[in-house]
Amino acid sequence: MLTPYKLLTPGPLTVTDRVRQAMDFDYCTWDEDYKAVTQKIRHDLLQIAGVDPERYTSILLQGSGSYAVEACLSTFSYPGSKFLILSNGKYGERMLQMADYQHLDYETYKVGYDEVHDPQVLDCLLDNNPDISHVMMVHSETTSGILNPIADIAQVAKAHDCFFFVDAMSSFGGVPIDMTPIDALITSANKCIQGVPGFAIVIVRKDLIEASKGNSSTLSLDLFDQYQEMAKDGKWRYTSPTHVVMAFNEALKEFKERGGVEAQHARYQKNQELLQEGMEALGFTAYVPKENQGPIITTFLYPEGQTWDFQDMYHYIKERGYVIYPGKLTDVDTFRIGNIGEIYPEDIERVLDIFKAYMEENNNDKN
Repeated sequence: MLTPYKLLTPGPLTVTDRVRQAMDFDYCTWDEDYKAVTQKIRHDLLQIAGVDPERYTSILLQGSGSYAVEACLSTFSYPGSKFLILSNGKYGERMLQMADYQHLDYETYKVGYDEVHDPQVLDCLLDNNPDISHVMMVHSETTSGILNPIADIAQVAKAHDCFFFVDAMSSFGGVPIDMTPIDALITSANKCIQGVPGFAIVIVRKDLIEASKGNSSTLSLDLFDQYQEMAKDGKWRYTSPTHVVMAFNEALKEFKERGGVEAQHARYQKNQELLQEGMEALGFTAYVPKENQGPIITTFLYPEGQTWDFQDMYHYIKERGYVIYPGKLTDVDTFRIGNIGEIYPEDIERVLDIFKAYMEENNNDKN
């Protein structure tokens, strides 16, 4: 029998009983009540984003967040378009893989996993490559926990008349985002709104999606077709994840009751600060410089001289009610601890106690 535990990961994450219970009923994809829920979700997402529904729309797409990233690359590319993909982690690198698979024309601006991109370097890159039409990057890069400066990058991209796309998978709903310079934002049901996995979300300018007809190189990932069908009455193309949709609808209700983005961000930030302060007191060092550290997940280096087996530590913590993430970054031994979802300061305090106990037991064993 599985031992119950909470997830200290950046998604999937621990959800409330209310969200789980919303999946107890079976819904028909063609039912008018169900389609109305889809339309309500689309409207609520625009409200959270703080955008004008006359200028922006939201599109829901079956699959994980990566499906929507790939769908954007395909749907918004056109003859003569060229992407600049910014990367400082595994999810930026995944964008590059997708671009290769689709044979897109693109340039890359890569920096280290613990570094952010320099707007001045970006400015030079765009000056030297005037054919670049799209700039795309990750906001919260959960490979390391770094929070990238999308506002600074957007300013440069817009100065060069580029479309600006943001993978806000692990930040939308949990970090305030100014959508003004963002042409398309991508997120997922199982992140900061605190739903369960099953569909991804694209919030995009209407004129951009309406000009994208015929661009997509795939049928099921064609965001234009998905938008056209969904905008009519809320009907998804193909089978929709009905239980996941109802769970997300309940998660949206809770999200509003908790106080929305500002309240969610304050809790996540408090969790992260408590975690980092406590781990540092135990001898762990954060991988990302504090000025670039996001509130979603934190990567820690092993204390100097410690050579613990990660799986042993992982199972010790899991047996006591929590699951953390591995975090091997190139040649650096690390692990990651997330603090979003139904996680509160008392959970962080408990996890710190577990780490302290593990360290004491491990050191005693060595002696």
